Amino acid sequence: MQLYGIEELYCPPSGVEVDIVAVHGINGDARRTWTSVASNVCWLNHTDLLPKYIKNARVLVWGYNANVTSSKGRSTSADRILQHAQTLVAQLQADRELEGAKERPIIFLCHSLGGIIVKRALAYSASRTSAKIVHLHSIYTCTYGILFFGTPHSGSSQARLFSNLQKMVSLTIPKKALQTDSSLLQALEEDSEVLQNITDQFAPLQYRFRIFFFWEQERTDLKYTKDYIVDETSAAPILDDTERSGIAADHRDMCRFNRKESPGFRTVIAALQRYCIEAPGIVRVRVGETKADLEAHRRSESQHLLGGISENTLPPRLGNSDLPPGGRALSHPFDSFGEKGWLRQEVAEDGSGWQITT
Repeated sequence: MQLYGIEELYCPPSGVEVDIVAVHGINGDARRTWTSVASNVCWLNHTDLLPKYIKNARVLVWGYNANVTSSKGRSTSADRILQHAQTLVAQLQADRELEGAKERPIIFLCHSLGGIIVKRALAYSASRTSAKIVHLHSIYTCTYGILFFGTPHSGSSQARLFSNLQKMVSLTIPKKALQTDSSLLQALEEDSEVLQNITDQFAPLQYRFRIFFFWEQERTDLKYTKDYIVDETSAAPILDDTERSGIAADHRDMCRFNRKESPGFRTVIAALQRYCIEAPGIVRVRVGETKADLEAHRRSESQHLLGGISENTLPPRLGNSDLPPGGRALSHPFDSFGEKGWLRQEVAEDGSGWQITT
């Protein structure tokens, strides 16, 4: 049975400073995507692998319906990339609130489509700044690093991703029982408008994150042929201040490690060590700066609503007994980033009046 939502795989006994969040790709699974088929070892929580080298991180996986094939007991996803991204933000934020970890740094591990969803989720979170939903903004604020495994950032440069993925996901399912929903796959094709829009939304934000791109160095067995699912140019775009490396595995196995001597594992774990050491101090400062910026933005909005009137220009405060006949004073509570007070509205009989924040 597939796992959907957030699940904790590992929590260090010595205290948590960072959340590592792993997001799978098309037809993937929250656990199996990161687990070696041959040895049944999941490197995210095996004591000789990630926990041995990362001492301050809680490890989470996020599962969602990324099925593009349906068969007995298996249904395709009705959601698209935006809906998956919104759900990731909501569920991760809820988990962190309940764990008292709203300001803890985040590092994402993303395989294939999972990287596209995380990019869209961060753009969505960055835009959540109004008072009632500003809590969702913290996912963007707290994200420090992203490791992309075979994510098709620009689709398939040779226009073959779509057909190859269809072949890969249908290998073990009888054709008579197989139905394919190609909407998620089509979003990953070369020149896809969906991909271009997500790239445009993410580009202004990416300078905030430590980014490592990984590409597959071996072709995937597609039964009658072997081919790269995501080529190097799409998986690892050359961008300033980003890291890039190949992994000696095919598309499915590039994010599965079963021994600490694996070159791919050593490259990944070294990057994770660096990010987990750097993240707490930098995100702590970033959280403080973000609170100040959003508070200033909220005050600016309030002044705009008041027509640019400051308290120094308001008339003396009146009680109900001091108002002209027919006048009234109304008070409304507000809570903005921990600052509580009252918005007092004094209205004369003719409808004119003032709003005073106290």
